[in-house]
Amino acid sequence: MLAVTVTTTDIWMMVAICVLLLIAIGTAVAETAIVRITRPKASALSDEGRSGSSPLLELVESPERWINSLLLVALLCQLVQATLTGIVVGRIFDNSPLAIAIATALNVAIVFVLAEAAPKTWALQHPERAALISARPVKLFVELWPLRMVARGLIGVTNILLPGKGLKEGPFVSEEELLAVAAEAAESNQIEASERQLIESIIEFGDTVVREVMVPRPDMVVVESDFRAEDVMEVVLLNGYSRLPVLGEGIDDVIGLVFAKDLMRAERDGRENEPVANFVRPAKAVPETKPVSELLREMQADKFHMAIVIDEYGGTAGVVTLEDLIEELVGEIVDEFDTEDARIEPLAGGGVQVNGSLSIDDANDLLRVELPEGDYDTVSGLVLSLLNRLAVVGDEVEVPGVRLRVERVQGRRIVRVRIEEKETETEPVPSLDNQEREAK
Repeated sequence: MLAVTVTTTDIWMMVAICVLLLIAIGTAVAETAIVRITRPKASALSDEGRSGSSPLLELVESPERWINSLLLVALLCQLVQATLTGIVVGRIFDNSPLAIAIATALNVAIVFVLAEAAPKTWALQHPERAALISARPVKLFVELWPLRMVARGLIGVTNILLPGKGLKEGPFVSEEELLAVAAEAAESNQIEASERQLIESIIEFGDTVVREVMVPRPDMVVVESDFRAEDVMEVVLLNGYSRLPVLGEGIDDVIGLVFAKDLMRAERDGRENEPVANFVRPAKAVPETKPVSELLREMQADKFHMAIVIDEYGGTAGVVTLEDLIEELVGEIVDEFDTEDARIEPLAGGGVQVNGSLSIDDANDLLRVELPEGDYDTVSGLVLSLLNRLAVVGDEVEVPGVRLRVERVQGRRIVRVRIEEKETETEPVPSLDNQEREAK
């Protein structure tokens, strides 16, 4: 028969155990909920004026300031509670081994259910509500000077055992995760397919450089500086451009841009016979390796729509316009003046015909193929890289699973390329007679 003796001290210790359990429950809810709230979500809750949103936003913006202290509080509560439980059971049941074993098992089960599984499950089911409720108490807790010092000291010991400062910034999401989230949202009809494509374009936009979107040097429409304004106006009307690069002593000497409106004003004022050099405006020059996201911001800030692209040797590599940058986000913009061939044209005999200037990334995305990347940007660059010489009509190259055939060449430039899947060739299985002869 077990002797049961309960004293006033035991009662106070049991009260302390209950308080520690409540604090452990609160820390479990706070840790699960606040970590799941992103910065944009916290900002949205703050804009709505929700109660507790201000401290929540502070916590989400600086997770390194509170997460270690909160984990320390949770650990202390569970350890002290378990210790007190053992002491109380031992005192009440006169240190009976069987009673202590039973009480320990019950304590583990209660702590797991009440202080871990239940609160964290509820926080996962109601992340916003749980985060808003727990944000203010957590902020008050972690601002206690002794707690912060103890947590910082223990982290210092951790860094000695396992060198490293951890993440200086809060949790982040990689590009791959964002793309996966967009794909999942599109599959569940939460967003439209076009919205998914726009999200993917925006993410890829940051990794794109000017060289990949510019109009290359052979395709540039330019005029000489000694052309008459009237003649240049004809070029403008023929091509439907609002501005053109003006050359000095060659293609690598772009002295500026001439605007169609300036030419129209010149004709109205009777100056149509003057050289176009008299109407040139300064042109911006950018390196071909400049990120397009930076160039777009510069175009917005400095209010210009065209820039001359310069290669690593200082020569003219091409020209880039605001339209080229926008097309990287929303796709091709075709107006009534665009007369170029379709970028991708399905063929009756199978396969597709594409522009040689089609980028490798676009080809892979649009055609669902895997053309290899290298020191080139376009399909024609891939063909030339594999040929190791200038191409002629009929040249063929192969990459894993795909065959590319040159369909049209203009001068030294590949204009059209046919892309088709390559049939997988299977090795013939030797017949039994052949195997026997080989064996002999």
